[in-house]
Amino acid sequence: MTSHGHGIARATRPRTEEQRQADLDKIARYRTLEDDIRDRVSRQDYDQDTFSLTSKLLRQNPEYYTVWNIRRRCLTSGSSSKPWAMSSLSKGSSTFSATGTSHLASASSSPPSSTETPPSHNYPKTGMSGTTAETTEDRQMRDLEIIKSELVFTVPLLMEFPKCYWIWNYRLWTLGQAIVRLPTHVARKVWEEELGLVGKMLHRDRRNFHAWGYRRYVVDQLESAALAGQSMTESEFEYTTKMIRMDLSNFSAWHYRSQLIPRLLRERDADDQARQKFLDDELAFIRDGLNVGPEDQSLWFYHQFLASNIIDDACSQTIAPALSVDQRRSYIEREIDEIKDLLEDYTDVKWIYEALIQYTQSLSRLGQQAKPTELKDWLAQLKSLDPQRTGRWNDLEAQLYAA
Repeated sequence: MTSHGHGIARATRPRTEEQRQADLDKIARYRTLEDDIRDRVSRQDYDQDTFSLTSKLLRQNPEYYTVWNIRRRCLTSGSSSKPWAMSSLSKGSSTFSATGTSHLASASSSPPSSTETPPSHNYPKTGMSGTTAETTEDRQMRDLEIIKSELVFTVPLLMEFPKCYWIWNYRLWTLGQAIVRLPTHVARKVWEEELGLVGKMLHRDRRNFHAWGYRRYVVDQLESAALAGQSMTESEFEYTTKMIRMDLSNFSAWHYRSQLIPRLLRERDADDQARQKFLDDELAFIRDGLNVGPEDQSLWFYHQFLASNIIDDACSQTIAPALSVDQRRSYIEREIDEIKDLLEDYTDVKWIYEALIQYTQSLSRLGQQAKPTELKDWLAQLKSLDPQRTGRWNDLEAQLYAA
């Protein structure tokens, strides 16, 4: 018997001798593979065979970050990977054709290649003997092929281990090679396809914070001068709207939205009227969500973000800095009334009472001293719904009713 779940015992069948032996054989093969790689590294042997061994080991254990570093070394300085070790790191001819650009968006549905990367030996080599001269375009085509191959290699690993940092890190390093080694317009296509791929991953797992952080980095690069980029704030803001409508509980999407807003308003060169309208629209948007799922903490996070923009003193990051104190007080009073309406259908959601008390405190900062008659009832409900924090609520009560 073994414990499973909430302390409930679950009957398990004993493993057979064949199963036990199969596991031992698997461990032995893994250790032999690991020893082979260590031995080759100790001899500074970063050739094609070492590279192939890293592929085999990483497919079994992508958390082994040292092996990712060995793989990088094979590509950049190994004796069998001369195409990268020998090629110039400068940008080449701007007339380079982009016809060979990969379609990474569809790579997730492709089976892993049966041949190991990199496919560099298929390309002509240069040397002192000068048997075949390699043009800049040849070298860039070869570099693109290596980059494509490495990106394809990591896709099935990401599908199986979507929260493994080392796969994401290696993928970013590979994409960085595109900026260094390829003409700008070709490198940009590679990064644009990467944005498509991460979009597919977020569609599969909308709350994967690794993928959200990765998306922000990819967008930063696409906006950069290195890729002849322009601002993507508007399109990214629309992306958060789309993702939130698919899943109201997507904390990462709400957080990303809150980060985009100051920049969005600056880039729109929004005047005071436009900023106030934007605030009104966002409050309406989040209210629609709260009316559907007030038990969802991510919605309250965003509502509090908007409320803080109303309550706090005007600054460059405030959505509507020109609001008067009377306007700010009016906004908060209206939000309190809207939240009170939720109590008609939801009496057991602690976030409602916490928000009512928090915004009541905020009104006193805006000059309104009168306390609502329901305040004691809200505090009592909060203590009942969240007894583990009774001390905190008692301190809050003392603070609210301090002389």
